Amino acid sequence: MSQVAAPPRRTGRDGGAPRPAPRRRDPRGIGVRAVPYVMVAPFAALFAVFFLVPVGIAVRQSLHGTERAGLLGRPREVFVGLGNYAEVLTDPGFHSGLLRVLGYVLLTIPVMLVLSAGFALILDSGIVRLRRLHRMAIFLPYAIPVVVATLVWGFFYQPEFSPIVGALRSLGLATPDLLEGDALLGSIANVAVWQWTGYNMIILIAALQAVPPSVYEAARLDGCGELALALRVKLPMLVPAMLLAFIFSLIGAFQLFNEPAVLRPLSSSVTADYTPNLYAYSKAFTDAQPGYAAAVAVVLALATFAFSFVFLRAGQRRGAL
Repeated sequence: MSQVAAPPRRTGRDGGAPRPAPRRRDPRGIGVRAVPYVMVAPFAALFAVFFLVPVGIAVRQSLHGTERAGLLGRPREVFVGLGNYAEVLTDPGFHSGLLRVLGYVLLTIPVMLVLSAGFALILDSGIVRLRRLHRMAIFLPYAIPVVVATLVWGFFYQPEFSPIVGALRSLGLATPDLLEGDALLGSIANVAVWQWTGYNMIILIAALQAVPPSVYEAARLDGCGELALALRVKLPMLVPAMLLAFIFSLIGAFQLFNEPAVLRPLSSSVTADYTPNLYAYSKAFTDAQPGYAAAVAVVLALATFAFSFVFLRAGQRRGAL
């Protein structure tokens, strides 16, 4: 019977233990590892160009000021360090604008979230017909540009032409000037609520649709009607999405600019420091102080980050996120 010879064992040069065969490199390995970086590269490039670079320019500009040599001298840029920041932190105009924005937050966000949650719960229930049509109608104000929406509401607020004022007069009720004094902030808040309620409603409806149907079926088997199901089951599940909508709305509220800027020709109450963003715009393009305006923008961004971070951490500690 013939015997097949075993292949010779590979040994080292000194006759010792055999060495393993050299591993071949997979020519596709480098390409596979590079795929995530290639996919992220467009976002990283746009993020750097449109976010990191402007932030860096604003921080650099906030450390400089402008001075002139004489009345007709050309302005030149000088380094002032943290002088602009020290002036912003003690500027009563910036303080008043920031307090006004906080008042705007208190007027806008609670009403907006309550309406958004109410609409989301109603449209997600089985008692409403033509839900897609109602959803589109509520979302439609978000599709209108904010400048156009503010102009339309500005027409409604004018005492001479306002149908709202005319209706109040016909009923014998008081007709406050909605474009002056403390009423102006409520008028601006009304525009934001009208425009952003539908947007937040879509976020909450998406959160409700992500819940497994078995949860609702189990609640109905336990005897929950539509009202109990909405209040005891659906509403607690909306808390994380509502916190997310709250943070988005808070960031948008601190950037308040368009509404007061559009209503400024119609109201004497909209001053240059009505909001921090409007104050920064006036300092940059009216008073020719770009360094000071950049410092206002940086301080406002830090304040927005601080408030958002506090509410986000509070939601995480309570298990909302």
